[in-house]
Amino acid sequence: MIDATGNPQTILLLGGTSEIGLAIVREYLSARPLRVILGVQPDDPVADDAVNGLLGFGATAVDVLEFDATDCPTHPQVIDAAWAIADVDVAIVAFGLLGDAERLWQDQSAAVRAAQVNYTGAVSVGVLLGQKMKAQGYGQIIAMSSVAGELVRRSNFVYGSTKAGLDGFYRLLGDALATFGPKVLVVRPGQVRTRMSAHVKEAPLTVNKEAAAAQIVLAARKGLKLIWVPPLFRLVMIVLKHIPAPLFKLLPI
Repeated sequence: MIDATGNPQTILLLGGTSEIGLAIVREYLSARPLRVILGVQPDDPVADDAVNGLLGFGATAVDVLEFDATDCPTHPQVIDAAWAIADVDVAIVAFGLLGDAERLWQDQSAAVRAAQVNYTGAVSVGVLLGQKMKAQGYGQIIAMSSVAGELVRRSNFVYGSTKAGLDGFYRLLGDALATFGPKVLVVRPGQVRTRMSAHVKEAPLTVNKEAAAAQIVLAARKGLKLIWVPPLFRLVMIVLKHIPAPLFKLLPI
């Protein structure tokens, strides 16, 4: 169960080696010890580091389940296995594929894989998580979207379009679940300093993963449905969405 201050007993992290996802788990661990279940890509080379890091940070136990975002037929077994370990209080959907933006729109197989990971896989587990939490009458889903999905731009439109789909699904999943108890928080980060963004030129308002995690956990405890990381991005996106399309195309973004 989630206690009165918003602290869970069990967290499921799908994308179990995601740096942002792990930072969110550590933020929860800073308040109290808890159990962590990691859904990890088979043969992920940094899985052991993720487990040992969480144990060193105070996790009471860390269980690992094999999880392939593109293998949707296996997702029911993964989610059932997680709940067989313990009722999940917080589920974090933090897997994703950025890819090379210029390759994605010109390489059919690469574009399809990005869509399968970022959208189809996210919807697959979202339906399953929603039904589990609906049945237990409580729970918190944290879905990692992106500002790239709020306003899809030419510079990364394949990735942005997949995040736009994820964003819409989880926002409305939250509405569908609202009367049954579970809550859904959609997170729209800008650039966060992680391995995933290491090869990308650092943009304005880039934040460290620890700062992002602190904001995300606070928002979940408050029961918010949607946040921008950092908060200033909300104002930036309002301005960008009001720029006429011919002018917007000229912007170097």
